[in-house]
Amino acid sequence: MPEKRDGGWEDYMKAMVLCSGGVDSTTCLAEAVEKYGCENVTALSIFYGQKHDREIEASKKVAAYYQVEHLFLDLEKVFQYSDCSLLSHSDRDIPLESYAEQLKTTNGSPVSTYVPFRNGLFLSCAASIALSKGCGVIYYGAHSDDAAGNAYPDCSEVFREAMGRAIYIGSGNQLTLAAPFVTRTKAEVVKRGLELCVPYELTWSCYKGQDRPCGRCGTCIDRAKAFALNGVEDPALAAVGSVIRGDAPGRNNFG
Repeated sequence: MPEKRDGGWEDYMKAMVLCSGGVDSTTCLAEAVEKYGCENVTALSIFYGQKHDREIEASKKVAAYYQVEHLFLDLEKVFQYSDCSLLSHSDRDIPLESYAEQLKTTNGSPVSTYVPFRNGLFLSCAASIALSKGCGVIYYGAHSDDAAGNAYPDCSEVFREAMGRAIYIGSGNQLTLAAPFVTRTKAEVVKRGLELCVPYELTWSCYKGQDRPCGRCGTCIDRAKAFALNGVEDPALAAVGSVIRGDAPGRNNFG
């Protein structure tokens, strides 16, 4: 469990973490708590009309585990004009295949589950709240697998650099942006999380938002592979009594 910190000046800086309740953001939260102490960390979870709103419930469990302040924001109306397949008002289906397969048909455009400029909007909102809360840094869990092939361009290193500069300048040099995994793969994120003893059994990733992970959407496939490459079973899948095999991406083992 998290402990309060005593020590150098960094221990007294406050951090805000975008917390979706998934693997990447939960690992970011663990990093921030380790560095600044739970009393100096605020988690921000955002509802935006996503089909998998179960992730919000996961974020509550994660924040409670780390004993951090937890804030919520509703941005659903911002995306009411988007037909992104990830949004509940869209009648488009969530693709049941890997991102690599999806990108073969996008001609260089993002995948259908890319929510238009979502991370840009989230980070802008977080910056305003973070400044009001006296935070000096915002964490978010972008990683290189999501940015690969332009699947999610707002997860790329070039986006992080541009957004970080905008936030720093726009905040009067008071606020920085941290994306500790932006150059790492999801497997490397999980490796770091295992070192930090992250409670992955509390997290949720599946885009289908059902009672159990579907095992077939892009994020389920990536998650399964990340844990398999670390030689461990995904604790969240064990918690629901199910197994997705990382060596068989795309296969539904929940029948």
